[in-house]
Amino acid sequence: QVQLVESGGGLVQPGGSLRLSCAASGSIVSIYAMAWYRQAPGKQRELVAAIGSDGSTNYADSVEGRFTISRDNAQNTVYLQMKSLKPDDTAVYYCNMIIQSQLSGSRNYWGTGTQVTVSS
Repeated sequence: QVQLVESGGGLVQPGGSLRLSCAASGSIVSIYAMAWYRQAPGKQRELVAAIGSDGSTNYADSVEGRFTISRDNAQNTVYLQMKSLKPDDTAVYYCNMIIQSQLSGSRNYWGTGTQVTVSS
């Protein structure tokens, strides 16, 4: 069984920073793409940032230049460094990974989400 566990969310003032982490555990053979999504109240879930197995990255226009996604393959972990946070960044953030496991082949996995609130 593969599980994703996120951490690092919380309350921060506008202009502040937060770093999210998401670690995968279980019978993992390989992890392909990793990504962060977010969902604000009343809105659809949207892609924030993604990183491929080759380290290539892409970002939503709204976070380009403020957020940085990175991965630690040895730790099966993806990070999202968020700077210059705005109230519009308030949302539940979900990590997502495409993982090949020993038992289930290649599948798409989601974390349970971590709340990020940007408010003064």
